[in-house]
Amino acid sequence: MPLVPESHRDLLDADVATLATVGPDGTPQLTEVWFLRDDDEARPVAISLSTARQKTRNLCRDPRCALLVLDLAVPQRYLEIRGDAEIEPDDEYLFADRFGAKYGADLRAFDPPGATRVVVRIRAERINAVDMRRHG
Repeated sequence: MPLVPESHRDLLDADVATLATVGPDGTPQLTEVWFLRDDDEARPVAISLSTARQKTRNLCRDPRCALLVLDLAVPQRYLEIRGDAEIEPDDEYLFADRFGAKYGADLRAFDPPGATRVVVRIRAERINAVDMRRHG
């Protein structure tokens, strides 16, 4: 099981990351997402997604994904987590409420009528912790 190295653990507390999913035609779809650090080493991040969104439908159809967290202060440094999404229902918004607290947002306000929430955790198969300042 790959682990996030200590040198890049601070990026797990960043505000925004880029989530890559596989679209219906096989092309990548990139979306900026909010996320939370998860205590599970095998699944270091968790995301709350609406079932009304294309990225959620992509992950339900094909769980392969990647999450990229860029260090905004030092753009030569980033963390990439590749793996498969594990999706759990969050019909009662229990995780969504905890998730929204980080961002001062009520996620219900973002969801169209009839949509529900899911918790997405990425089971890490590969972790790339890059710091280009250390090369060259």
